Amino acid sequence: MANENSIVAIHRTPFNRRSDVDKKKLKEMGPDRPDLKLEQISTDRGRTYKRSFSSSLYANRSWLAGCAVSNAFFCFPCLLFQCTGTEILWTTTTGMRDLKHFTQKCKKHESSRCHLTNSMKLSLFGRLSIAEQLDEGYRIGIRKHNEEVRKNRHILSRIIDCIKFCGAFELALRGHDESESSDNPGIFRGLVDVVASLDGALKDHLDSATVFKGTSKSVQNELLDCMLAVVREKIVSEIQSSDFLSIQADETTDISTQTQLVLVLRYLNGANLEERFFEFIPLQSATAATIAMALKERLAAILPGEQKVKLICQAYDGASVMRGTSSGVQKRIQDDYPTAHYIHCYAHQLNLIMQQATSHIVKVKNFFSDLGGLAAFFSRSPKRTVVLDKTVARRLPTASNVRWNFHSRAVNTVFEHRDDLIDCFERIRASDGFDDKTSHEAGGHIRLLEDPDFNFFLKLFHRIMPHVDILYAKLQNRNIDSVHINRCIQQFQEDIQKIRDSVHAMVVEHRSGSEQPRKRRAIDQDELKRIASEVCDTILGHTKERFAFKDHLISATLLDSPQFDHYLAAFPEVALATTLKAYPVLDGSRLKTELTLIYGSEEFRTCRGAVDLYQLFKDNNLSEVFSETETLLKIIITTPMATAEAERCFSTLKRVKTFLRNTMTQDRLNALAMLSMEKRLVTDMIDFNQKVIERFASLKEGRAKFLYK
Repeated sequence: MANENSIVAIHRTPFNRRSDVDKKKLKEMGPDRPDLKLEQISTDRGRTYKRSFSSSLYANRSWLAGCAVSNAFFCFPCLLFQCTGTEILWTTTTGMRDLKHFTQKCKKHESSRCHLTNSMKLSLFGRLSIAEQLDEGYRIGIRKHNEEVRKNRHILSRIIDCIKFCGAFELALRGHDESESSDNPGIFRGLVDVVASLDGALKDHLDSATVFKGTSKSVQNELLDCMLAVVREKIVSEIQSSDFLSIQADETTDISTQTQLVLVLRYLNGANLEERFFEFIPLQSATAATIAMALKERLAAILPGEQKVKLICQAYDGASVMRGTSSGVQKRIQDDYPTAHYIHCYAHQLNLIMQQATSHIVKVKNFFSDLGGLAAFFSRSPKRTVVLDKTVARRLPTASNVRWNFHSRAVNTVFEHRDDLIDCFERIRASDGFDDKTSHEAGGHIRLLEDPDFNFFLKLFHRIMPHVDILYAKLQNRNIDSVHINRCIQQFQEDIQKIRDSVHAMVVEHRSGSEQPRKRRAIDQDELKRIASEVCDTILGHTKERFAFKDHLISATLLDSPQFDHYLAAFPEVALATTLKAYPVLDGSRLKTELTLIYGSEEFRTCRGAVDLYQLFKDNNLSEVFSETETLLKIIITTPMATAEAERCFSTLKRVKTFLRNTMTQDRLNALAMLSMEKRLVTDMIDFNQKVIERFASLKEGRAKFLYK
């Protein structure tokens, strides 16, 4: 069945025979512009030319329409109004089919008097007559209306500012009782009252408004929905103008036991790298099929049609449901987005490396268990904690298998305050205020802190953990790229290797400087060296295996500046071939030429990573000269090496959806989370409030007082 604005429908039911409602609807729909199967072959001076239809022919001509039945072009305004003298070429069923003289005929027609007359009639159709618009009374009414709209917009903008403030600082908007006489109306109502005391227009509105005051729960939710929509539109528009996109996703359970999947988008916005929170997605189950379906639905709206190729990476925490190569989330996403290569979060991999290094060796496993027992001893009693604060003036952090910086803090605290801890436990034993069990446990901890083997492992990990902390902190930096990470990993391996080489000297120094334990049998010197060497070897081996750049990540090695001399002598053909296979968008021959030039230039060897090199191109207008290298740099920079931003989103989720606010709707949760995590983006949007007001005013007809005439 033909559309109402199709040429066939207009010929069947002319414009002048339609009702006013149908006429307005047809004007709103505009001209129909289907793809035409139109081809034309012509000969000129012995040469044959073939011309065919292109959708670009519709460009810059709002009046041009097409008909898929007759495969011809028509003039939409002339077809509707057909004033006396209208060219029949553009209105009859045959239409205009001459592709050879298409441009000339269009210019001739759109400059004709009849076409201009018909176009003017179409523009003015449905509006007040010019005479009515010039009427003084009408203009006075317009001015009054616009003045009222300006006042209403000012008031609503102040209310939006109050909601933005609460969202940015993750404050609960609603109170226990929001009635006029309530002593606890909530932060939002209290903030509105404070602003009203400084703004006379808002105070008058709150005192006199009877229909729309703007502080109700429903208005709050509608404004939050509008804010969320405006920020998302901004993010999507930035993505549309970027070349590549990566996603980060992770799932957790919130306070109401609802499984939440967070979606974070990473892309280059001009010269700035952005990682934007986009949405918390509620899941019925955390299966691969459910997660993949939810991600595909969001990606379809963000990257429609041909823009699918923009998605170059998907980064997850490495759980089996996410990384599965046959039916995991990453495989299901890659089936629809072939260029979306998978990244196993490097920060999670570092945790796995350290767990592997400390869990399969019994002596080391026992060491960390004993270390955790020190913190557990004080966490169970406020009285013990008081003695700890007075003696050590430092709390012992609780160990965690997920966050390794807690292990590092525990090791460093015990190592640096060992003598103070012994003094603390001796005070507890000497005090009459503690029971026999506490005194017994304190005595056991004293013997533990005096044990040579415990102190050897304490010293060993006190040397290892700072290097783990440095690498862990770098992996969580959103601006770090794979080129820089490769260098950081190499430095980490060198530092651990130095510790590995010094194990013998460490054991000898430890044995010569320590007293023999009184009751515990000491581990012999050779066993200590073996265990310490095994810890270092495990870290080195797993680091080399897990952090090795394989498949698409090999592309980062092409721009590793310390290797430029080597690459100049022997070009990395294998790495280039792997890169071209992973990213077909690159022009291999030109990329090789550009890389060869970069390898031989001293100016590029001081760059510390892909971000520095990309910034150098931008600052020196080299984007056109090194176009393919810049495209590769964009890919490398857009590829995330960790999912730290997703973890940060979960921290915000815990602060926004608390025990007292566990029944909020999903839309409200997403809006408040967006205002918190993307507060800088909201602040930088100068017209944010106006866009929210425009969207809010369009929700219902009764809010026409927010729209100017």
